Amino acid sequence: MGVVTYNFEVTSPISPARLFKALTVESGKVFPKAAPHAVKSVELQGNGGPGSIAKINFAEGLPYQYVKHEIESHDQDNLSYSYSVIEGGPLGDKLEKISFENKFVAGADGGSVCKSLMKFYTIGDCVFTEEEIKDQIQRMDRVYKAVEAYLETNPDVCN
Repeated sequence: MGVVTYNFEVTSPISPARLFKALTVESGKVFPKAAPHAVKSVELQGNGGPGSIAKINFAEGLPYQYVKHEIESHDQDNLSYSYSVIEGGPLGDKLEKISFENKFVAGADGGSVCKSLMKFYTIGDCVFTEEEIKDQIQRMDRVYKAVEAYLETNPDVCN
């Protein structure tokens, strides 16, 4: 097994606390409303803390039916959380799991910056290319931007 590490940042006009809440605590309510073209539903097994499993069911016509996330840490005070994709989605012949460490901080313009560290755990000697990583990031970014747009048009959500 190999590990490919990738860092990236996403900026948003939404405050760190509000964006954190929408993408973690309230994701089961927000994702299907913000991105119905991508997310059909979110099912949570557990209380949302470490050890909980979130199953995200995707809309028909997308390349994946679902993905399961295992929540590893959730720190509302520091606006950080980590989880691993443990089933479904891009996992298969090449990837055993994908781990994410995310932290939301204040942006220079009053919005926020989400700083992410991704770790792709490959199976055997498989290679996961930068092009494949960027493809995964683009898929996530579409949902992220949809959540951002939803929050901008619904100012009372996740306050």
